[in-house]
Amino acid sequence: MSTILLLLLLLALPPPSAVALTAEGLALLAFKSAATDDPYSALSRWSESDPDPCRWPGVTCANASSPAQPRVVGVAVAGKNISGYIPSELGSLLFLRRLNLHGNRLSGGIPAALSNASSLHSLYLYGNRLTGRLPVALCDLPRLQNLDVSGNALSGEVPLDLRNCRSLQRLVLARNAFAGELPAGVWPEMPNLQQLDLSSNAFNGSIPPDLGELPRLAGTLNLSHNHFSGVVPPELGRLPATVTLDLRFNNLSGAIPQTGSLASQGPTAFLNNPGLCGFPLQVPCRAVPPPTQSPVPPSTTTPLPSTAAYGRHPPIKTSLIALISVADAAGVALVGVILVYVYWKVKDRKESRRRDDHDDGDSSKSGLCRCMLWRHGGGGDSSDASSGDGDGDDDEAGGGKYNSGGSGGGGDGELVAIDRGFRVELDELLRSSAYVLGKGGKGIVYKVVVANGTTPVAVRRLGGGGGGADRCKEFAAEARAVGRARHPNVVRLRAYYWSADEKLVVTDFVGNGNLATALRGRPGQAVLSWSARLKIAKGAARGLAYLHECSPRRFVHGEVKPSNILLDADFTPRVADFGLARLLAVAGCAPDGPPSSGGGGLLGGAIPYAKPTGPPPDRFGGGYRAPEARAPGAKPTQKWDVFAFGVVLLEMLTGRGPGADHASPSTSASFSAPVSGSTATDRSGSGEHGAVPEVVRWVRRGFEEETRPVAEMVDPALLRGGPALPKKEVVAAFHVALACTEADPELRPRMKAVADSLDKIGS
Repeated sequence: MSTILLLLLLLALPPPSAVALTAEGLALLAFKSAATDDPYSALSRWSESDPDPCRWPGVTCANASSPAQPRVVGVAVAGKNISGYIPSELGSLLFLRRLNLHGNRLSGGIPAALSNASSLHSLYLYGNRLTGRLPVALCDLPRLQNLDVSGNALSGEVPLDLRNCRSLQRLVLARNAFAGELPAGVWPEMPNLQQLDLSSNAFNGSIPPDLGELPRLAGTLNLSHNHFSGVVPPELGRLPATVTLDLRFNNLSGAIPQTGSLASQGPTAFLNNPGLCGFPLQVPCRAVPPPTQSPVPPSTTTPLPSTAAYGRHPPIKTSLIALISVADAAGVALVGVILVYVYWKVKDRKESRRRDDHDDGDSSKSGLCRCMLWRHGGGGDSSDASSGDGDGDDDEAGGGKYNSGGSGGGGDGELVAIDRGFRVELDELLRSSAYVLGKGGKGIVYKVVVANGTTPVAVRRLGGGGGGADRCKEFAAEARAVGRARHPNVVRLRAYYWSADEKLVVTDFVGNGNLATALRGRPGQAVLSWSARLKIAKGAARGLAYLHECSPRRFVHGEVKPSNILLDADFTPRVADFGLARLLAVAGCAPDGPPSSGGGGLLGGAIPYAKPTGPPPDRFGGGYRAPEARAPGAKPTQKWDVFAFGVVLLEMLTGRGPGADHASPSTSASFSAPVSGSTATDRSGSGEHGAVPEVVRWVRRGFEEETRPVAEMVDPALLRGGPALPKKEVVAAFHVALACTEADPELRPRMKAVADSLDKIGS
């Protein structure tokens, strides 16, 4: 009988799982119930039969209460294509710090009840299908620092109550349907804001001048792809000098103010605003004509002049008339002198061009290449050769030329020095040399010491290829443009040579190898220290920023990778091989198009080229190419370089190559495999596994989901011995690299902003 009573008592008790499951577990199960489709079974292990939610995938717990017991502090279910909605029960997770649901197909609104999760400091909901307005209740969260709701269908105006988000550091509302005018008075109340992205919405009206009162803003202030009108507020010049503006694709008008940081913005910041003018755009501002008087309406009678009228307007004195006449005569004379001067200058220029055309005609008749910077060397006197550049820039290019005399060149041609200070004999460059640096698809590279054995240079022999006068002139123009790029962190082109069966490119010699070799380590060489890596990153960024913003052609490098970053004895980086693909194509030595993915860094480098082992890199340049580079017929852009630099920076930080198939030899651990079959497109690139390098996804997951501490992502070689790493500097560098490797090129900063951000690290 007692046994029967005991069984009845046990049956009356509730199930053990229902008793043990905490309120936090029930809140998480509410999210699972709100999911209408979970194609990758990301929530399948969230079950009431497991009483400990801390063991559920995507859930992070920590001892965050007193007495100490595990509480849910992070929920990261990103890039899983989950459909459904966000339940308000998630607001009951009082110790929740990070909620990361990006890259799904969640719809409906953002529940205002999330403001009850008082510990929340990061909310990532981008890349979903959320609708409705932005809940102002989120600003009641006292610790909210990161709010990213980009890539949804949110609408309405930016609420004035947004100014209550005083702790906010990162606000990203891009690619939604927000509209209306931006309210004034909000931005000065957000002193901690470091990133603001309002791009690709429907905002209109004028840009609030108080946006210039964001003292901690960094990176890019992105207001592009909206309907803003009016002038560019001069107050934006108060922003820090490291801030890059993006005002493209609006309806702004008027002259661009040259105040403060506005004066240092590049032209790309203001493109596609038809009404804007002034520097740095190539659109002059027309002078505003003085106001004219309205015409006097015709009258029926013409009054005769009267003495009263003369009394009101006394006649002009004779002395004043004489003074005006003298001033007019002087002005006319001055204009005449200017016109005569211009006439003779134009005439001299036409005569010079006529002589050049005559020389070109003779060249074509003789069947030899005669470019505007050199003349045919066969049987001629080199003393009468002009040393000026074809575009009149004697100091910048065409500083000197040397007759080959037909020796060693296999054909007549001229060696052209980019500047007057460089002297070298052609025989020195063409003879066989024991200092061969490498051989590859881009020609033979060797070292030559010139100037009486004091100046080493690197010479690339591009080989034959023929080509007529037009191709010769095109090669000269390309070489002059590359040669005019002068920066301490860019390998400088010194001279070039063209003949029917020989083409040469001469650059500075950089004798300490390249970054790829330095990261792998050489026998007897110490591990590349953190200070050296930071120095290299800063210098390479400055060099690329110069090529993008200040060089004659606004170059796109197109093949940024560690082997194209050369190092001198002090580990000062020099960016190499920019413009080389075009020179090869013009010379007939390579197809015209995107640069190949072979070994780089030969132009000016000191380490012989070694054929890489393992699987061959794909035609998109291995793991350093941006995702959009995989589109058929895509042309290289500066944002490609930004992405590639970000991957290089991650390689310097982690010691890992871009992916499993392209890992550097220092790779000591394998990457986490991505979920197969995922089609979600998000900022980490989890939906385009072949497009975004694995190292980018691996690091981004570590930061957004807090799955691993920074110490586990840093190159182990940096942690073995030596001084302790400055964690703030390392974390700041990781954030710069992640910004560079955004899957969407519109979200990547310009290289100028990248260089400025790196310069602030450790300073």
